[in-house]
This record gives sequence, structure tokens and C-alpha cells, in this order.
Amino acid sequence: MDLLPITQLKRAAAEARVEARVHVQLESLTRRDASNGKPFFEAAFADAEGKLALKVWNDSPVFPFFERAAAGVFVEVTGEFTTGKFGLEANRWSVRELNAAEKEGVLAGSAALREKQVADFAFIEQSVGAIVDPRLAALARLFLVDFGERFRRAAAARNNHHARRGGLVEHTAQMMRGALAVAGVYPHLNRDLLVAGVLFHDCGKLWENQVAADGFTMPFNETGELLGHITIGIELVNNLWRKLQATEEWKGWLPLDPASEDVRLHLLHLIASHHGELQFGSPVVPKTPEGWALHYVDNLDAKMEMMANAYATAKATTNPRILEKVWPLPGNSVRPLEHFPQPPGE
Repeated sequence: MDLLPITQLKRAAAEARVEARVHVQLESLTRRDASNGKPFFEAAFADAEGKLALKVWNDSPVFPFFERAAAGVFVEVTGEFTTGKFGLEANRWSVRELNAAEKEGVLAGSAALREKQVADFAFIEQSVGAIVDPRLAALARLFLVDFGERFRRAAAARNNHHARRGGLVEHTAQMMRGALAVAGVYPHLNRDLLVAGVLFHDCGKLWENQVAADGFTMPFNETGELLGHITIGIELVNNLWRKLQATEEWKGWLPLDPASEDVRLHLLHLIASHHGELQFGSPVVPKTPEGWALHYVDNLDAKMEMMANAYATAKATTNPRILEKVWPLPGNSVRPLEHFPQPPGE
């Protein structure tokens, strides 16, 4: 029986009944009573790429396991899966606790995901290494040294896009690719500032959307709740900037043009304005070319990820090319055209 990640299981079960295994972490377990008074559990599971919710009825053979289970345990769920009116359903299923080696495999994610996130982090390091301005380069290196481990674990969001362990690295790397392409088309943009802005725009999510070191849960953090990632990001950059000011190298940067204080303020503006509108949480709207470029690159990557999720999970309407609406996209998604054939040699 195939061992599938949650996302593949959902795609397969949307098409037909499928027998499979999944290795997952039990995120939460809630005991409830049905209308007939009989107890059941709502079990929420997660792996490196997705989430899965199943109901455990009191007449199920696995009910006693969940009576003893606690959130955080890693398990193998084996069964026959279908997609019903209330989402994914399991029939004739069994569950067992994973051993230590299997648990580490779940935390690491699929081979494809591991390869992607390693490549994305390497691209971020490469892009940071190409920053010419010594102040922005030192600031970026200091961030990666001091917070690299947290950065690798953090998600880019709780629900809407890249909402997974390591998702912030994926989002940041793809934004950097987009920002570098945009900078090539609009050479008046400050490339160094734009790359640094991409790196730091969501750095507050290392607290707001931090994933636990030993699992996939994203506990609510009081700092994140009270301040939000934009405010945290501004404070973090200011703290790192003050560390740089205490170094010997700083004295050699004092004569540089533009002045260091201008560089700091423009970088902070990118963090403050990257949501684009006051109603979406930015305290200011973009007021520089780099501010607008960063906002649109951020929004574009988020929307592309949302579309990919919709194609992977949404049900078809009466027209197989038109999918049901998936929040927060504003309307039904329509399957795209295949790539046009290219002339030989291109």
C-alpha cells in the first residue's frame, strides 16, 4: 500500500477511492458528542505539506487509540480514503504510533520538498552574497547567522499560502527570483535594497508564524498577536542595525552615499508598506519604486501559490475545467491552457 503525503492523498481521493498510508502528526484532538449522545473525536493531522481532518466515531476500531492519544504524537494512518460532501473520509482505517526514525522522516518532509527547500535557502544565500552595499550585505548575513534555523522552520502564513514548515524560505526565494527579474526590466530600481527588502519583509513571521521544532503545529505567540509581523520585522531590523553600528566596519561606512540612515529608513519602509494598503495591515502605503515592486512581487507569489493549491484541492463544477471557489481567491478557478509548443531550438 502506497505511502503518500497528505497533498497527494487528497488529490488521489478526489478522483477515486484510494487505499493508502500517510505518516502524520496529530495536531489536535477534540472529543464531542453526536446528536444521539454518542461520543466521537475530531482529529486534525499534519505533515510537511498539508493538513488532514478525520472524524473518529465511537464504533470505530481506532476509537480506543484516540482515547489514549495526545496531541503531538506521530502516527501512521492506513485506510481506504474517499472525498465526500464534508471533505476527505477514511473507511476501514487503522492507526499506529511511528518509531523515532519514521518520525524524523515525517519532520524532514518528502524528498522533493527537502530538495526544494535546500535549493531555495541556497538561492537566498547566493542572492544575499551578491549584495554590493556593505551595510545591507552585513545586515543580511547577520540575520541568516542569528536566525537561520528559525527562518528555515517558519511558515509564510497560517492558511492562505506557503502555510507549512519551511514555507517562508520557499516564498522568500521565489520572491527574490521575481525581484531580480523585475530589477532587470526596471534598471532604475535599487537592486540591493530590493533584495534586502525581500529577505526582511516577512522576518517578523519568525515569531508570528513559527512552527514548533518538534512538529508541524504553529502555536499562537503573544508577541506575534500583540505586535504583528510588520512591527516585529521593523524592530528586528533596528536591533540588527544597532549591532552593526557597534562593529569596527561601521566606521568605514560612514562616508558612504547614500547615507546609512537613509538606507535604514528605506529598508524599514519596504517592511512597513509591503502589504500595499492600509486596510491590509500596512501602516503606510508604498511610496518608493522599490516599495511598489516589492509589494507586487509579494502579492504575485502569494496568488500563484493560492492558484496552485486551488488546482490541487478544489472540486470541479459541472464544467470540469471550472473549479469551485477556494478562499481567499475571489472567484472560481479555471484550468489554464497547456504551454504552446515552441519552435525547435528555443
